[in-house]
Amino acid sequence: MEQFHDNPFLPKFYDDQERYAFPLELSFLAARYKQLNREISSTDLFKSFTIADYYFVKSLVFARSTLHEDEFNLYRQLFQIIYQQLPFPNLYVYLHANPDRLLRNIAARGRDYEKNISLEYLLQIQKSYFEYFKSENRFPILVVETSDIDFVNNNQDYSHLIEVIFSKNYQKGLHKVII
Repeated sequence: MEQFHDNPFLPKFYDDQERYAFPLELSFLAARYKQLNREISSTDLFKSFTIADYYFVKSLVFARSTLHEDEFNLYRQLFQIIYQQLPFPNLYVYLHANPDRLLRNIAARGRDYEKNISLEYLLQIQKSYFEYFKSENRFPILVVETSDIDFVNNNQDYSHLIEVIFSKNYQKGLHKVII
C-alpha cells in the first residue's frame, strides 16, 4: 500500500498548491522509490510477484499536473535518474472511476485536507494519466471502468474484478474493460 498518511506536505498542498506542489512531489518521489526498492530487493523466496497500489510513473503523472513548467523539467530529470533503476511491471492496472464517483469516494473517506479537491483537479489528473497510457507501449496497461461497481463492499464485484485482471494474458499496449 502506498504510504501517504505521514507526508507533512500533503495537507499543506491542498491548502496552497502553488507553494507546496514541488516539495510534495519530491517527497512522494523519494518515498515511492524507497518503498518499491525495498519491496523489489526483498529476498523472500516464497513471493513470486509484487502487487502495488501505485506505479512509480504516478509520480510523473501528478507532477505534470501540479508543477510549473520549469519545476516539472527539473523534477523530470530527477525522476528519470531514479526510474531507469526500476523494472517495468508485467501488468499495469488502472481502476478508472468518473470524477463524480471519485468526489463521492473522497467525501466518504473523510480526510479534512481533501475536502477542497476540485472536479477540475481530478479531470486534469485523469487527463495526464490517459496521455501517459497512450504513449506507453513497453508493457500491458489494463484500464478497468469501475464507476458503477463497489469492489470494496461487494464481494461479487470484487471477485469479478479479480477475474478480469488475472484471467487473461494481456499483450503490450492499452486495453480497456468495462465491468
